[in-house]
Amino acid sequence: MTINGSNIALIFPGQGSQEVGMGQDIAAAYPVAREVFEQATALLGEDLSVLPEEALNQTYNTQPALYVCSIAILRALQSELGPLYPAAVAGHSLGEFTALTAAGSLSFEDGLRLVRERARLMRDAGDDTPGAMAALLGLEVDAAQAVCLAAQAQTGGVLVVANDNCPGQLVISGDLTTLEIGLELAKAAGAKRAVKLAVSIAAHSPLMDSASEALYRQIAETEFKPPLIPVYANVTATRLDTVDAIRSELHHQLTRSVRWTDSIRAMIHAGAETFIEIGSKEVLTGLLKRIDRNAKGLAINNLPSLQTWIESMQRNVPL
Repeated sequence: MTINGSNIALIFPGQGSQEVGMGQDIAAAYPVAREVFEQATALLGEDLSVLPEEALNQTYNTQPALYVCSIAILRALQSELGPLYPAAVAGHSLGEFTALTAAGSLSFEDGLRLVRERARLMRDAGDDTPGAMAALLGLEVDAAQAVCLAAQAQTGGVLVVANDNCPGQLVISGDLTTLEIGLELAKAAGAKRAVKLAVSIAAHSPLMDSASEALYRQIAETEFKPPLIPVYANVTATRLDTVDAIRSELHHQLTRSVRWTDSIRAMIHAGAETFIEIGSKEVLTGLLKRIDRNAKGLAINNLPSLQTWIESMQRNVPL
């Protein structure tokens, strides 16, 4: 059975969805999934699947571990259902590399090398230009952007909207001083919550310039192919149809906002109705109803959820 020309979209999570042991029950049940983990161990020289929580939560390890987990689950799906040609694919931040691999644009090996390098460069940029991120609940994008501009005007520093995850849930990113001022301004502007996140980097902000430029040199030397499945971008929230568009997207991804709300809406406009989150946890599934109350979401993050979805597809039972 194949998923071909359907109303199903596949979405892939980013940093923050990691958990110890993710994907291991599927790897134990499916040799093709286990081979993905083994191949990653051979390429990286270490087994990411056995890392304790503290090590897994380090950016350098988190990003490749999530990429490997999602691809392993995807391979298990393909082993049961055959080639997957959904209406669209997309990934949140790091997950965009997973989406490109799922779409046939990027090989697993090249994707893993890029993701590991991305993680290293982001870590190093955070050491060189320390920053932080914070979640804002209850503010819309325009209000959050105004907060960022006001905070920057006070300090001359950096503060931007890093993630537009869904209406009323945003993330801002910048230098430590400007972020602290931004948190106070956000509360004054009516944010229900304004809370710093447990990260020591300012992802998706100009403080990642050095990482972005260094990563692009690797991207320029990596082979990409035109995607076999429509891929929707984080930066532009539009389709990535060409290799040049993909390279440009990945070049700017680290320094510009993740427009996840707009990306999901663009996929819905193109015909997607059901979104399958492939990877650890179900963070993206939880955002869907806030973006479009008619959207259906399902997370495949362990063996029972994988088997349930495979059985429903094989019996042609509506999700």
